[in-house]
Amino acid sequence: MARDSFDNLLIETRDSGVDIVTLNRASKRNALDVATVDELVDYFGTAHRRGVRAVVLAGSGDHFCAGLDLVEHWKADRSPDEFMHVCLRWHEAFNKMEYGGVPVIAALQGAVVGGGLELASAAHIRVMDQTTYFALPEGQRGIFTGGGATIRVSDLIGKSRMIDMVLTGRVYQGQEAVDLGLAQYLVEGSSFDRALELAEKTAANLPLTNFAICSAVSHLNNMSALDAAYAESVVAGMVNTQPAARERLEAFANKSGARIRPNG
Repeated sequence: MARDSFDNLLIETRDSGVDIVTLNRASKRNALDVATVDELVDYFGTAHRRGVRAVVLAGSGDHFCAGLDLVEHWKADRSPDEFMHVCLRWHEAFNKMEYGGVPVIAALQGAVVGGGLELASAAHIRVMDQTTYFALPEGQRGIFTGGGATIRVSDLIGKSRMIDMVLTGRVYQGQEAVDLGLAQYLVEGSSFDRALELAEKTAANLPLTNFAICSAVSHLNNMSALDAAYAESVVAGMVNTQPAARERLEAFANKSGARIRPNG
């Protein structure tokens, strides 16, 4: 059951079906404590069945997310078993984002560090502004990544670059970060404005089509090539024959639909 209110997330719902989800711990640079991760699980675990068409994920204040709340972790003095289950909860939250079938567009600014990068990498689209910087400083903190960096960040930029980031604390920003795949968009102005624009655009797609794009692609990439080809055919059979697509296909057939043109 979806919770009625959140303490660490601000939720704004628009008439278009776009939800704006803002991490609301600016004084902690939006570091992820146990309570915030629980709220992410609850929100993204119910977003699709509540009819959310797309999500803009942002951070309050000057930073997107500085990662694991290290002060909470230090004070808790957890056992290995306890922290393993903290990590599993993070994976649950981020898997619900990546595989939940609702487009998630991250509006990045300031620190996207450690677990903040793991959170951002679970979004389908990442928009960064000129203040955004990416880092995995776990090596310098004496800890190890536990929220999926070895899975998603290494998938985005490659295993060797991910290892380099953790070992050395290397920071990426600007066009170099986009070229590596840490973000798809770099804007001069507000990353939030561009993320919202993209969310509104994707929200206009058919929900079943978005569900396939934002869940099936990730599942297919986890399969062997032979299994993925079969599964892709099954998904295409369902999506490409949906009744709701007939009107859009007719518009293409009679040349009344929007045309695709080169940029410029």
